[in-house]
Amino acid sequence: MDNLLSLALIWIAVLLAHYTAGKTRLTPVLWFLAMGCIMVNIGLLPEGPNDFIQGLAEIGIITIMFALGFEENSSHFVRSIKRSWGIALFGALAPFLVTYSLAMIYWGNVQGALMCGLAMTATAVSLTMVTLRSEKLHTTKVAMGIMTSAVLDDVASLALVAVLVPLATGDATVSVLGVTLILVKTLIFFGIITFMGLWLFPLDSGSLRYLPVLRKFSFKRLLTLQQGEHATLIILLLAVLVGLLGHLFGFHPAIGAYMAGLILKEEYFVSGEETYKQKDRVYRETSQIVNSVAFSWIGPIFFIVLGTKVIFDIEIFLSILQQSILLTVCLFTAQVLSAGLAARYTGNFSWPESWMIGFGMLGRAELAFVVMDIAYVQNSILTEEMFYTLMFTAFCLNVSVPLTIRWWKPRLLKASLGS
Repeated sequence: MDNLLSLALIWIAVLLAHYTAGKTRLTPVLWFLAMGCIMVNIGLLPEGPNDFIQGLAEIGIITIMFALGFEENSSHFVRSIKRSWGIALFGALAPFLVTYSLAMIYWGNVQGALMCGLAMTATAVSLTMVTLRSEKLHTTKVAMGIMTSAVLDDVASLALVAVLVPLATGDATVSVLGVTLILVKTLIFFGIITFMGLWLFPLDSGSLRYLPVLRKFSFKRLLTLQQGEHATLIILLLAVLVGLLGHLFGFHPAIGAYMAGLILKEEYFVSGEETYKQKDRVYRETSQIVNSVAFSWIGPIFFIVLGTKVIFDIEIFLSILQQSILLTVCLFTAQVLSAGLAARYTGNFSWPESWMIGFGMLGRAELAFVVMDIAYVQNSILTEEMFYTLMFTAFCLNVSVPLTIRWWKPRLLKASLGS
Protein backbone atom coordinates (compact mmCIF):
# COMPACT_ATOMS: atom_id res chain seq x y z
CA MET A 1 0.00 0.00 0.00
CA ASP A 2 2.94 2.36 0.60
CA ASN A 3 3.76 2.17 -3.11
CA LEU A 4 0.24 3.16 -4.10
CA LEU A 5 0.18 5.95 -1.52
CA SER A 6 3.44 7.38 -2.86
CA LEU A 7 2.10 7.19 -6.40
CA ALA A 8 -1.14 8.92 -5.40
CA LEU A 9 0.80 11.72 -3.68
CA ILE A 10 3.05 12.16 -6.70
CA TRP A 11 0.09 12.38 -9.08
CA ILE A 12 -1.55 14.94 -6.80
CA ALA A 13 1.71 16.90 -6.92
CA VAL A 14 1.72 16.65 -10.74
CA LEU A 15 -1.80 18.10 -10.91
CA LEU A 16 -0.86 20.90 -8.51
CA ALA A 17 2.26 21.61 -10.55
CA HIS A 18 0.27 21.87 -13.78
CA TYR A 19 -2.28 24.16 -12.12
CA THR A 20 0.43 26.35 -10.56
CA ALA A 21 2.35 26.49 -13.85
CA GLY A 22 -0.78 27.75 -15.58
CA LYS A 23 -1.29 30.47 -12.98
CA THR A 24 2.34 31.60 -12.91
CA ARG A 25 2.95 31.08 -16.65
CA LEU A 26 6.09 29.11 -15.85
CA THR A 27 6.98 25.70 -17.24
CA PRO A 28 5.53 22.73 -15.29
CA VAL A 29 9.03 21.21 -15.02
CA LEU A 30 10.04 23.88 -12.52
CA TRP A 31 7.03 23.06 -10.36
CA PHE A 32 7.60 19.31 -10.66
CA LEU A 33 11.08 19.83 -9.18
CA ALA A 34 9.72 22.15 -6.50
CA MET A 35 6.92 19.74 -5.53
CA GLY A 36 9.38 16.87 -5.16
CA CYS A 37 11.68 19.00 -3.03
CA ILE A 38 8.84 20.21 -0.78
CA MET A 39 7.24 16.79 -0.35
CA VAL A 40 10.46 15.02 0.64
CA ASN A 41 11.40 17.71 3.16
CA ILE A 42 8.01 17.71 4.89
CA GLY A 43 7.98 13.92 5.04
CA LEU A 44 5.26 13.10 2.49
CA LEU A 45 7.75 11.22 0.31
CA PRO A 46 10.71 9.11 1.47
CA GLU A 47 14.24 10.43 1.02
CA GLY A 48 15.16 7.46 -1.13
CA PRO A 49 12.37 6.45 -3.54
CA ASN A 50 11.40 2.79 -3.34
CA ASP A 51 11.96 0.43 -6.24
CA PHE A 52 8.41 0.89 -7.52
CA ILE A 53 8.59 4.69 -7.77
CA GLN A 54 12.18 4.61 -9.03
CA GLY A 55 11.10 2.18 -11.74
CA LEU A 56 8.25 4.46 -12.79
CA ALA A 57 10.67 7.39 -12.86
CA GLU A 58 12.98 5.49 -15.20
CA ILE A 59 10.04 4.59 -17.45
CA GLY A 60 9.03 8.24 -17.32
CA ILE A 61 12.30 9.60 -18.63
CA ILE A 62 12.38 6.92 -21.33
CA THR A 63 8.90 7.84 -22.56
CA ILE A 64 9.72 11.56 -22.41
CA MET A 65 12.81 11.21 -24.56
CA PHE A 66 11.05 8.82 -26.95
CA ALA A 67 8.17 11.27 -27.37
CA LEU A 68 10.62 14.09 -28.10
CA GLY A 69 12.44 12.00 -30.69
CA PHE A 70 9.12 10.88 -32.17
CA GLU A 71 8.24 14.51 -32.90
CA GLU A 72 11.60 15.30 -34.50
CA ASN A 73 12.93 14.74 -38.00
CA SER A 74 15.96 12.43 -38.15
CA SER A 75 17.57 14.29 -41.05
CA HIS A 76 17.54 17.50 -38.98
CA PHE A 77 19.37 15.66 -36.18
CA VAL A 78 22.13 14.40 -38.48
CA ARG A 79 22.65 17.83 -40.04
CA SER A 80 22.77 19.44 -36.61
CA ILE A 81 25.74 17.31 -35.49
CA LYS A 82 27.99 19.22 -37.90
CA ARG A 83 27.04 22.49 -36.20
CA SER A 84 27.15 21.21 -32.63
CA TRP A 85 30.64 19.78 -32.12
CA GLY A 86 31.99 23.07 -30.76
CA ILE A 87 29.05 23.51 -28.38
CA ALA A 88 29.64 20.00 -27.02
CA LEU A 89 33.40 20.48 -26.67
CA PHE A 90 33.58 23.93 -25.12
CA GLY A 91 30.24 23.56 -23.33
CA ALA A 92 31.66 20.58 -21.44
CA LEU A 93 35.28 21.70 -21.01
CA ALA A 94 34.47 25.01 -19.31
CA PRO A 95 32.21 23.54 -16.56
CA PHE A 96 34.75 20.80 -15.87
CA LEU A 97 37.63 23.24 -15.45
CA VAL A 98 35.59 25.67 -13.33
CA THR A 99 34.33 22.96 -10.98
CA TYR A 100 37.71 21.27 -10.70
CA SER A 101 39.43 24.59 -9.91
CA LEU A 102 36.93 25.63 -7.25
CA ALA A 103 36.98 22.16 -5.67
CA MET A 104 40.77 22.34 -5.40
CA ILE A 105 40.58 25.83 -3.85
CA TYR A 106 38.02 24.78 -1.25
CA TRP A 107 39.04 21.20 -0.43
CA GLY A 108 42.47 20.60 -1.99
CA ASN A 109 41.60 17.01 -2.85
CA VAL A 110 42.66 16.07 -6.38
CA GLN A 111 40.60 12.88 -6.50
CA GLY A 112 37.49 14.61 -5.19
CA ALA A 113 38.03 17.58 -7.51
CA LEU A 114 38.21 15.26 -10.52
CA MET A 115 34.89 13.68 -9.55
CA CYS A 116 33.31 17.07 -8.89
CA GLY A 117 34.39 18.27 -12.33
CA LEU A 118 33.08 15.15 -14.01
CA ALA A 119 29.73 15.36 -12.22
CA MET A 120 29.16 18.89 -13.50
CA THR A 121 30.21 18.21 -17.09
CA ALA A 122 27.23 16.61 -18.87
CA THR A 123 24.00 18.45 -19.65
CA ALA A 124 20.59 17.17 -18.47
CA VAL A 125 19.03 17.18 -21.91
CA SER A 126 15.69 15.76 -20.77
CA LEU A 127 14.98 18.75 -18.52
CA THR A 128 15.83 21.22 -21.28
CA MET A 129 13.90 19.43 -24.00
CA VAL A 130 10.75 19.17 -21.88
CA THR A 131 11.08 22.86 -21.02
CA LEU A 132 11.49 23.76 -24.68
CA ARG A 133 8.45 21.68 -25.52
CA SER A 134 6.34 23.48 -22.95
CA GLU A 135 7.44 26.75 -24.57
CA LYS A 136 6.66 25.42 -28.10
CA LEU A 137 10.34 25.60 -29.04
CA HIS A 138 11.16 21.87 -29.20
CA THR A 139 11.21 21.67 -33.02
CA THR A 140 13.48 24.68 -33.53
CA LYS A 141 17.12 24.70 -34.61
CA VAL A 142 17.98 25.69 -31.05
CA ALA A 143 16.40 22.55 -29.61
CA MET A 144 18.19 20.32 -32.11
CA GLY A 145 21.50 22.06 -31.40
CA ILE A 146 21.07 21.42 -27.68
CA MET A 147 20.03 17.81 -28.21
CA THR A 148 22.91 16.87 -30.48
CA SER A 149 25.41 18.71 -28.28
CA ALA A 150 24.10 16.89 -25.22
CA VAL A 151 24.41 13.51 -26.95
CA LEU A 152 28.00 14.32 -27.90
CA ASP A 153 28.58 15.47 -24.31
CA ASP A 154 27.22 12.15 -23.10
CA VAL A 155 29.73 10.26 -25.23
CA ALA A 156 32.60 12.42 -23.98
CA SER A 157 31.45 12.11 -20.36
CA LEU A 158 31.30 8.34 -20.62
CA ALA A 159 34.88 8.36 -21.88
CA LEU A 160 35.89 10.60 -18.96
CA VAL A 161 34.18 8.22 -16.54
CA ALA A 162 36.30 5.42 -17.95
CA VAL A 163 39.45 7.47 -17.32
CA LEU A 164 38.78 9.49 -14.17
CA VAL A 165 37.04 6.93 -11.95
CA PRO A 166 40.00 4.49 -12.10
CA LEU A 167 42.35 7.46 -11.52
CA ALA A 168 40.37 8.66 -8.52
CA THR A 169 40.12 5.18 -6.98
CA GLY A 170 43.81 4.48 -7.52
CA ASP A 171 43.40 1.96 -10.33
CA ALA A 172 44.42 3.84 -13.47
CA THR A 173 45.78 0.91 -15.45
CA VAL A 174 42.58 0.44 -17.45
CA SER A 175 42.10 4.04 -18.58
CA VAL A 176 43.35 3.63 -22.16
CA LEU A 177 41.43 0.40 -22.60
CA GLY A 178 38.34 2.03 -21.09
CA VAL A 179 38.42 4.98 -23.48
CA THR A 180 38.96 2.71 -26.49
CA LEU A 181 36.09 0.49 -25.40
CA ILE A 182 33.77 3.49 -25.00
CA LEU A 183 34.59 4.75 -28.49
CA VAL A 184 34.08 1.33 -30.05
CA LYS A 185 30.77 0.87 -28.23
CA THR A 186 29.64 4.31 -29.38
CA LEU A 187 30.42 3.56 -33.02
CA ILE A 188 28.65 0.20 -32.86
CA PHE A 189 25.57 1.64 -31.15
CA PHE A 190 25.10 4.48 -33.63
CA GLY A 191 25.89 2.07 -36.46
CA ILE A 192 22.99 -0.14 -35.33
CA ILE A 193 20.69 2.89 -35.08
CA THR A 194 21.71 3.99 -38.57
CA PHE A 195 21.07 0.51 -39.94
CA MET A 196 17.61 0.46 -38.38
CA GLY A 197 16.72 3.92 -39.65
CA LEU A 198 18.07 3.64 -43.19
CA TRP A 199 17.65 0.01 -44.14
CA LEU A 200 15.69 -2.11 -41.66
CA PHE A 201 12.49 -0.17 -41.02
CA PRO A 202 11.91 1.11 -44.59
CA LEU A 203 12.41 -2.42 -45.86
CA ASP A 204 9.69 -2.20 -48.49
CA SER A 205 11.73 0.35 -50.43
CA GLY A 206 15.26 -0.44 -49.28
CA SER A 207 17.90 -2.69 -50.80
CA LEU A 208 17.38 -5.33 -48.08
CA ARG A 209 13.94 -6.18 -49.46
CA TYR A 210 15.64 -8.59 -51.87
CA LEU A 211 16.97 -10.82 -49.08
CA PRO A 212 14.88 -14.02 -48.70
CA VAL A 213 14.31 -13.78 -44.93
CA LEU A 214 14.24 -10.03 -44.32
CA ARG A 215 11.92 -9.23 -47.21
CA LYS A 216 9.05 -10.81 -45.28
CA PHE A 217 9.51 -8.32 -42.46
CA SER A 218 7.97 -4.88 -42.58
CA PHE A 219 7.69 -2.46 -39.69
CA LYS A 220 4.63 -1.03 -41.40
CA ARG A 221 2.88 -4.36 -41.03
CA LEU A 222 3.46 -4.31 -37.30
CA LEU A 223 2.25 -0.74 -36.86
CA THR A 224 -0.84 -1.25 -39.02
CA LEU A 225 -1.70 -4.63 -37.50
CA GLN A 226 -5.48 -4.82 -36.93
CA GLN A 227 -6.02 -1.27 -38.20
CA GLY A 228 -3.25 0.09 -35.99
CA GLU A 229 -4.87 -0.88 -32.68
CA HIS A 230 -1.53 -1.98 -31.27
CA ALA A 231 0.64 0.79 -32.72
CA THR A 232 1.20 2.47 -29.33
CA LEU A 233 2.29 -0.78 -27.72
CA ILE A 234 4.65 -1.53 -30.58
CA ILE A 235 6.44 1.82 -30.59
CA LEU A 236 6.71 1.93 -26.79
CA LEU A 237 8.18 -1.57 -26.92
CA LEU A 238 10.63 -0.28 -29.51
CA ALA A 239 11.55 2.60 -27.19
CA VAL A 240 12.26 0.22 -24.30
CA LEU A 241 14.24 -2.23 -26.46
CA VAL A 242 16.43 0.47 -28.01
CA GLY A 243 16.78 2.03 -24.56
CA LEU A 244 18.05 -1.32 -23.28
CA LEU A 245 20.38 -1.51 -26.27
CA GLY A 246 21.73 1.94 -25.42
CA HIS A 247 22.23 0.88 -21.80
CA LEU A 248 24.10 -2.20 -23.00
CA PHE A 249 26.51 0.09 -24.85
CA GLY A 250 26.99 2.37 -21.85
CA PHE A 251 24.46 5.14 -22.55
CA HIS A 252 21.54 6.23 -20.43
CA PRO A 253 18.45 4.33 -21.69
CA ALA A 254 16.78 7.68 -22.40
CA ILE A 255 19.34 8.35 -25.16
CA GLY A 256 18.41 5.06 -26.82
CA ALA A 257 14.72 5.87 -26.49
CA TYR A 258 15.26 9.25 -28.15
CA MET A 259 17.02 7.54 -31.03
CA ALA A 260 14.15 5.07 -31.36
CA GLY A 261 11.69 7.93 -31.71
CA LEU A 262 13.99 9.71 -34.11
CA ILE A 263 14.07 6.88 -36.66
CA LEU A 264 10.28 6.46 -36.75
CA LYS A 265 8.52 8.17 -39.62
CA GLU A 266 4.90 9.10 -40.18
CA GLU A 267 4.64 7.00 -43.35
CA TYR A 268 5.27 3.83 -41.33
CA PHE A 269 1.75 4.17 -39.93
CA VAL A 270 -0.02 3.46 -43.24
CA SER A 271 -0.03 0.45 -45.54
CA GLY A 272 -0.44 0.64 -49.28
CA GLU A 273 -4.20 -0.01 -49.10
CA GLU A 274 -4.98 2.71 -46.56
CA THR A 275 -6.04 6.23 -47.32
CA TYR A 276 -4.30 9.33 -46.00
CA LYS A 277 -7.20 9.89 -43.61
CA GLN A 278 -6.69 6.42 -42.11
CA LYS A 279 -2.97 7.05 -41.79
CA ASP A 280 -3.58 10.36 -40.12
CA ARG A 281 -5.93 8.69 -37.64
CA VAL A 282 -3.45 6.01 -36.54
CA TYR A 283 -0.52 8.39 -36.35
CA ARG A 284 -2.52 11.11 -34.56
CA GLU A 285 -4.05 8.77 -31.99
CA THR A 286 -0.73 7.08 -31.29
CA SER A 287 1.03 10.42 -30.91
CA GLN A 288 -1.65 11.66 -28.50
CA ILE A 289 -1.33 8.58 -26.29
CA VAL A 290 2.46 8.76 -26.24
CA ASN A 291 2.38 12.46 -25.34
CA SER A 292 -0.14 11.81 -22.57
CA VAL A 293 2.04 9.10 -21.06
CA ALA A 294 5.22 11.15 -21.40
CA PHE A 295 4.09 14.59 -20.33
CA SER A 296 1.00 14.09 -18.19
CA TRP A 297 1.10 11.06 -15.92
CA ILE A 298 4.29 8.94 -16.13
CA GLY A 299 7.01 11.31 -17.36
CA PRO A 300 6.49 13.91 -14.59
CA ILE A 301 7.33 11.25 -11.99
CA PHE A 302 10.95 11.50 -13.11
CA PHE A 303 11.10 15.21 -12.26
CA ILE A 304 9.26 14.76 -8.96
CA VAL A 305 11.82 12.12 -7.95
CA LEU A 306 14.62 14.41 -9.15
CA GLY A 307 13.31 17.10 -6.83
CA THR A 308 13.42 14.70 -3.87
CA LYS A 309 17.21 14.56 -4.19
CA VAL A 310 17.49 17.87 -2.31
CA ILE A 311 17.23 17.28 1.44
CA PHE A 312 17.40 20.37 3.63
CA ASP A 313 19.67 19.98 6.66
CA ILE A 314 20.28 23.39 8.25
CA GLU A 315 23.70 22.54 9.64
CA ILE A 316 24.98 21.08 6.39
CA PHE A 317 23.25 23.79 4.36
CA LEU A 318 24.96 26.60 6.26
CA SER A 319 28.34 24.88 6.04
CA ILE A 320 28.23 24.64 2.23
CA LEU A 321 26.27 27.81 1.45
CA GLN A 322 29.24 29.91 0.39
CA GLN A 323 30.79 27.17 -1.75
CA SER A 324 27.45 26.34 -3.35
CA ILE A 325 26.61 29.93 -4.27
CA LEU A 326 30.05 30.57 -5.76
CA LEU A 327 30.03 27.28 -7.70
CA THR A 328 26.52 27.95 -9.01
CA VAL A 329 27.36 31.47 -10.17
CA CYS A 330 30.66 30.43 -11.77
CA LEU A 331 29.15 27.38 -13.46
CA PHE A 332 26.19 29.38 -14.73
CA THR A 333 28.50 31.99 -16.23
CA ALA A 334 30.99 29.52 -17.68
CA GLN A 335 28.30 27.27 -19.17
CA VAL A 336 26.31 30.04 -20.84
CA LEU A 337 29.40 31.82 -22.18
CA SER A 338 31.18 28.70 -23.44
CA ALA A 339 28.14 27.10 -25.08
CA GLY A 340 26.76 30.41 -26.35
CA LEU A 341 30.03 31.60 -27.90
CA ALA A 342 30.68 28.16 -29.38
CA ALA A 343 27.19 28.12 -30.89
CA ARG A 344 27.84 31.50 -32.47
CA TYR A 345 31.36 30.97 -33.77
CA THR A 346 31.50 27.22 -34.52
CA GLY A 347 27.83 26.53 -35.24
CA ASN A 348 26.92 29.80 -37.00
CA PHE A 349 23.78 30.28 -34.92
CA SER A 350 22.45 33.79 -34.47
CA TRP A 351 23.21 35.60 -31.20
CA PRO A 352 19.68 35.09 -29.78
CA GLU A 353 19.82 31.38 -30.71
CA SER A 354 23.32 31.06 -29.27
CA TRP A 355 22.37 32.46 -25.88
CA MET A 356 19.29 30.25 -25.78
CA ILE A 357 21.55 27.25 -26.41
CA GLY A 358 23.76 28.44 -23.57
CA PHE A 359 20.76 28.59 -21.21
CA GLY A 360 19.57 25.20 -22.45
CA MET A 361 22.88 23.58 -21.51
CA LEU A 362 22.64 24.56 -17.82
CA GLY A 363 20.77 21.52 -16.48
CA ARG A 364 22.49 18.73 -14.56
CA ALA A 365 20.74 15.46 -13.81
CA GLU A 366 21.22 11.85 -14.95
CA LEU A 367 24.97 11.49 -15.42
CA ALA A 368 25.71 13.94 -12.62
CA PHE A 369 23.87 11.79 -10.10
CA VAL A 370 25.45 8.62 -11.49
CA VAL A 371 28.91 10.10 -10.95
CA MET A 372 27.98 11.33 -7.46
CA ASP A 373 26.68 7.88 -6.57
CA ILE A 374 29.92 6.25 -7.76
CA ALA A 375 32.13 8.81 -6.00
CA TYR A 376 30.17 9.33 -2.75
CA VAL A 377 28.23 6.13 -2.08
CA GLN A 378 30.28 3.42 -3.74
CA ASN A 379 33.87 4.68 -3.33
CA SER A 380 33.76 7.46 -0.67
CA ILE A 381 35.84 9.76 -2.87
CA LEU A 382 33.63 12.76 -2.18
CA THR A 383 33.22 14.16 1.31
CA GLU A 384 29.78 15.04 2.67
CA GLU A 385 30.46 18.74 2.03
CA MET A 386 31.45 18.04 -1.59
CA PHE A 387 28.38 15.89 -2.16
CA TYR A 388 25.86 18.41 -0.82
CA THR A 389 27.59 21.28 -2.60
CA LEU A 390 27.18 19.44 -5.89
CA MET A 391 23.56 18.55 -5.07
CA PHE A 392 22.66 22.14 -4.20
CA THR A 393 24.42 23.44 -7.31
CA ALA A 394 22.74 20.90 -9.58
CA PHE A 395 19.34 21.82 -8.14
CA CYS A 396 19.94 25.55 -8.68
CA LEU A 397 21.13 24.99 -12.24
CA ASN A 398 18.11 22.78 -12.98
CA VAL A 399 15.75 25.46 -11.68
CA SER A 400 17.53 28.09 -13.78
CA VAL A 401 16.81 26.19 -17.02
CA PRO A 402 13.04 26.83 -17.25
CA LEU A 403 13.44 30.33 -15.80
CA THR A 404 16.09 31.49 -18.27
CA ILE A 405 14.43 29.82 -21.28
CA ARG A 406 11.13 31.46 -20.38
CA TRP A 407 12.87 34.82 -19.92
CA TRP A 408 14.82 34.64 -23.18
CA LYS A 409 11.99 33.25 -25.35
CA PRO A 410 10.49 36.65 -26.35
CA ARG A 411 13.91 37.87 -27.51
CA LEU A 412 14.44 34.71 -29.54
CA LEU A 413 11.03 34.97 -31.19
CA LYS A 414 11.50 38.69 -31.86
CA ALA A 415 14.82 38.00 -33.58
CA SER A 416 13.27 35.16 -35.60
CA LEU A 417 10.43 37.41 -36.82
CA GLY A 418 12.89 40.16 -37.64
CA SER A 419 14.98 37.87 -39.80
